[in-house]
Amino acid sequence: QQAADVLNVSRPHLVKLLERGDIPYKRTGSHRKILLKDVMTYDSKLRRQRKKSLKLLADQAQELKLGYNE
Repeated sequence: QQAADVLNVSRPHLVKLLERGDIPYKRTGSHRKILLKDVMTYDSKLRRQRKKSLKLLADQAQELKLGYNE
């Protein structure tokens, strides 16, 4: 739950990320152990992807003269 809180996502979504292999983890009994550095690495990667996507959208809006200014 703590990792989900750090990423501001639901616990079920975090479990999907873990099972997909997006964030490494180890199982200890029925619990999943996640290193904080791995959570922060995933968060940084996600932020970079979002920034890149937003820049692409802004650039396209500029090219199409949709009235958005940088």
